[in-house]
Amino acid sequence: MSFTAAQFRACLTGISGILVAPFDQDDQFAPARLRPVVERAVAAGVHILTANGNTGEFYGLTTLEAERAVHTAGEMIAGRVPLLAGIGRAVGDALALVKASRAAGAAALMVHQPPDPFVAPRGVVEYVRRIADAGAGLPVVIYLRNDGIGLDAIEALCRIPEVVGVKWATPAPLRLAEAMRRADPGIVWVGGLAETWAPAFYAVGARGFTSGLINVWPKHSMAIHEALEAGDYARARALIAVMESFEALRAEEGNGTNVSVVKAALALMGNDCGAVRPPGAWPLTARQDAELRLRLAEWKLMPKPEAA
Repeated sequence: MSFTAAQFRACLTGISGILVAPFDQDDQFAPARLRPVVERAVAAGVHILTANGNTGEFYGLTTLEAERAVHTAGEMIAGRVPLLAGIGRAVGDALALVKASRAAGAAALMVHQPPDPFVAPRGVVEYVRRIADAGAGLPVVIYLRNDGIGLDAIEALCRIPEVVGVKWATPAPLRLAEAMRRADPGIVWVGGLAETWAPAFYAVGARGFTSGLINVWPKHSMAIHEALEAGDYARARALIAVMESFEALRAEEGNGTNVSVVKAALALMGNDCGAVRPPGAWPLTARQDAELRLRLAEWKLMPKPEAA
């Protein structure tokens, strides 16, 4: 099915699951390896699935691979949940990805914050405006990883007519509250730092959160979301405590193991999606691997060993 802007906005208050990018043993894009991840997430009830997010190694893909990634996700999701398509890089590449994402059936576009060392706040606004124009009416979600562009620029981004949401991925809830105060109340503000920061962002009015854990254990992410939506912060914190060590592993080496831990977990679960490309950390160290195995065993996600 296709999703209206209103339907997508409603889904945005749920979990935005960020899909991994599947590779084979020769480091080539391997679409079939993604299917179990998608099926697991859809079956658990994850509200939105995102192709070409950071857990999908967006900056490790060529533009052609990113186009293939969004088409793969679109075919596998098959309209069961909204597909959110990550858009970024140079303006020309970004516009090519918009075209591919529209063809793939994306319900909305998620614009990565440009990592250019000489980025100008007003330049970011123009960058998003060009992408929004190319989207021909598709809703746009801003992925804000650095609030250093200032509240004036964030307010200007939120005034772009196609912008329906902001994924706030900076650990500054009070700054988030001020940005929300200055924006149209119809904008959906999503916690962009996954499950662990979700309660703090919910406390100031955000709704929903992004998740890389959904590749591995989507039912647990859903349980956390349900607790937060019910206002049961004690239960949410208890559920987060169960998976907090997994997120701590992902944050090691300057967040360089963020995707590595997810992909290593998938391989241990029998759903190998390949290695992580440089500059991400791969493989895990012996200690990291041992800790990950312990977590997966505790969560009963490891396949049982075959009898001798």
